[in-house]
Amino acid sequence: MSKFKHTEFEQEMNIVLKHQDETLSSIHFPSEAQTDSVISKAEELLRLLGKDPQDVSSLPVVKKTPMEISIPTWGELVKDAEHHVGSNCDLESIFTEEELQSNEIAIRQMREEYNALHRLDGFDISIVALASIVGAAVDILLVGVPEKSKTGLKAGPLSDYIRDYFDKVFPEDEMKALANSKDSKVPYDAQDNRHTTIRVEGLSTYYHRLLQLGHDPLLGFVFGVADILNGKMTTIDKMGNIVSQVMDNYADRRESTIFAALAKQILHFKSDVTTSMGLPVPLMALFNLLQFGSIGEEEQTIAEIVQGMYYEGYDFIHFCSMSVSAMLVEVIVRLCYAIKRKAEGHPRKDCIPFSLNRDKHPKLATMLFVAHAGAAAANAGKVAFTQNPVAINYPEWLAFAKYSYIQLKWVLIEKPAKRDAYIRGKINDDLNTLLIESQKTFDEFSSDYKVVFQ
Repeated sequence: MSKFKHTEFEQEMNIVLKHQDETLSSIHFPSEAQTDSVISKAEELLRLLGKDPQDVSSLPVVKKTPMEISIPTWGELVKDAEHHVGSNCDLESIFTEEELQSNEIAIRQMREEYNALHRLDGFDISIVALASIVGAAVDILLVGVPEKSKTGLKAGPLSDYIRDYFDKVFPEDEMKALANSKDSKVPYDAQDNRHTTIRVEGLSTYYHRLLQLGHDPLLGFVFGVADILNGKMTTIDKMGNIVSQVMDNYADRRESTIFAALAKQILHFKSDVTTSMGLPVPLMALFNLLQFGSIGEEEQTIAEIVQGMYYEGYDFIHFCSMSVSAMLVEVIVRLCYAIKRKAEGHPRKDCIPFSLNRDKHPKLATMLFVAHAGAAAANAGKVAFTQNPVAINYPEWLAFAKYSYIQLKWVLIEKPAKRDAYIRGKINDDLNTLLIESQKTFDEFSSDYKVVFQ
């Protein structure tokens, strides 16, 4: 039995090839010495008849009539082959042991040829190392760790610059006026439980934006807009309970159309972005669901750790600061990859490093995965050294998680299938060349014959 599962046509092809191979093996082809002996006897016979073997003009002219070559149908070929060799034939059976070993070597070479297309070379590794080092350096030296001071939140130079920039773009007086405006007031913005019908644990001036899904920079565009339309407040409290309740006291803050609700949601984000307990980082509210773990001396849960991080200044503006290091990793890898591709002579359109399609850019996704892995490892070292969870670079770990999934999917699922397709393509190319040559040989052989297809 063959270790490969063949299609019906492939199995029929194996049967026919096996029969043809045995038929060819049974044909006796005379050796050169035997051929010379037959020619010598023919020449001797001509001499006995008084003919000169070298003088063909004295030989009678034989009028040739085209002979027919009958070409059977494929079904007849298969039926005849099954009659001689049976219906269960392996393609491997027509090869010798040496030929099978040669085939296996050829397959391994094609696999290695495909792997080489996706293997990082020395220059690729240099690009990855540079990106990781730059990203880690920016995270450690410039982003820093946010700490509360008498003058407000302070962190690294880059974080302070970005926070000051936000304050400049969104002046305090203008934001206070916007916050007091009816245009930005939303029904989910309760700062405590005075106006709730269902108690929300932990709802306070400090934590209400962390608990309310409407204040999440991503989830807010779904839950926040829905709450504005329905006059509700959707929260995940400090104990991990999901609560959605109608806010009767804030009924005047509802909107009737989705566009008006979306506009109000954006204005509310704007009014809150620079406040002292401002917008949380994207999806931070979901960590309130993680009511497990025993971390540190105080044996805190993951939810409690995240709540403490938010209190210490781990907000949306700091998220923007942290994003710079992850962005630099992306820019360095993609830009250097494009320059390298261009230097290798690839067309300009094939050098644009946006797509992660491995058929177009075989190494780009792997380079991004390794670069972000290095930057994430450096951040893990920063957290371990400072013993402070606020040092976690959330955007970098999100990028690392994204590329880890892409890389794992590639290694376990996509690469084996694509490599098999690559090898089959090479074999099919060789087979097509063989078929063309076979057709050419048949046409030359049958030029003096009448070919009849059954």
